[in-house]
Amino acid sequence: MNTPVMKYLLVLLVVLVAFWIWRNNRVGRDTPEPPARAPQPGPKPPLAMVACRHCGMHLPEGEALVGRHGHYCSDEHRRLQDD
Repeated sequence: MNTPVMKYLLVLLVVLVAFWIWRNNRVGRDTPEPPARAPQPGPKPPLAMVACRHCGMHLPEGEALVGRHGHYCSDEHRRLQDD
């Protein structure tokens, strides 16, 4: 029962298993690592708030209108106060 065909089949099986092991190890090294996650943006810094000189309403400094006497919430309040 120990024929040369059995020997060749056994050698072929060993070679195939060795190739399969080598291929699986090589694929693991060739794949690039996933990119690092971008840091999550934190909360925005607080905005400076100012009060309207005419009515006292608070609003962000970037949205306020500037007049001769201070900050205003609208053009009408700036015109009324600066006159």
